[in-house]
Amino acid sequence: MNLHGIDLNLLVALNILLKEKSVTQAADYLGITQPAMSNALKRLRQQFDDPLLVRTSEGMRATDRAKELEPKVRELILHVEQVVQPVQDFEPKTSDRFFRIAVSDYAESTVIPELLTFLRKEAPNIALDIMTPSDVSYHDVEQGHIDFVINRFDMLPDSFHQTVLRRDSFTCMFCKSNPIKDNFNLESYLQAKHVWVSKTGMGVGVGVNRTDVQRLGWVDAALDKLGKKRKIMVFTRHYQAAMLMAEQKDLVLTIPSRAAKLQQNNSNLIFAEPPFDIPDIELTMAWSPLLHHNPGHRWLRRAVAQVAQNEL
Repeated sequence: MNLHGIDLNLLVALNILLKEKSVTQAADYLGITQPAMSNALKRLRQQFDDPLLVRTSEGMRATDRAKELEPKVRELILHVEQVVQPVQDFEPKTSDRFFRIAVSDYAESTVIPELLTFLRKEAPNIALDIMTPSDVSYHDVEQGHIDFVINRFDMLPDSFHQTVLRRDSFTCMFCKSNPIKDNFNLESYLQAKHVWVSKTGMGVGVGVNRTDVQRLGWVDAALDKLGKKRKIMVFTRHYQAAMLMAEQKDLVLTIPSRAAKLQQNNSNLIFAEPPFDIPDIELTMAWSPLLHHNPGHRWLRRAVAQVAQNEL
């Protein structure tokens, strides 16, 4: 294939077409008309001598040739964007750069306040747009639309860069008027009523399946290994709300210790180690290879890592 005959814009269109499996949606994503996208698909079919996308009763389906091309084209686009991205010096004291980050509620509560204190001193004009993992997709991060995401992940795309910011243990919280305080052990823990709180992964969340122990997370998976199950009465995705619920006299909350420390001066609460072993969790920061070498991005990543590793 003669390189002089290749239009890189066509490869960009192919990348989106194979991701969206729809001419209309691909056109909307790239901000062009549907006829223009249809023409691009026609030229791509001629270029590769393959239909690439075939209409079926279930919508557009990729051909075997298209499936073979998809990871190669995606990688090529990422490399091209890295090559053409301008290198700019970054001066924290004067920069007014706007960073968009997605963080779990746990990370937002335990990392962002300290980060803001650091930024006010070292980079006072930097602004942050703090989003939740439910607001974004892996594609948003991969394309560099989101600077980075901080959360606990079961898995991440291979193309992402990532680093573990810290590990955290677990703490139980309950009201001083909760009868469990007089005999806190595994048996009383299992008899008590509990608040569940978690938000891992990315994308739009769905309701909890109470019978899917593994998806319920660390605490319930640890109990399951003991052949035990707790009585969860409230499911929430917000740690701050969960800690308020812990003040009710009949509820027990088990959360990462860094989050529990935010309530350490609350005289209405008792803090205790869980009466069974729960593996530590890892808080991870992930970002696109497109931003990996960007000077400002590197600086902020180092700042986040420094803040996250400090003791509260």
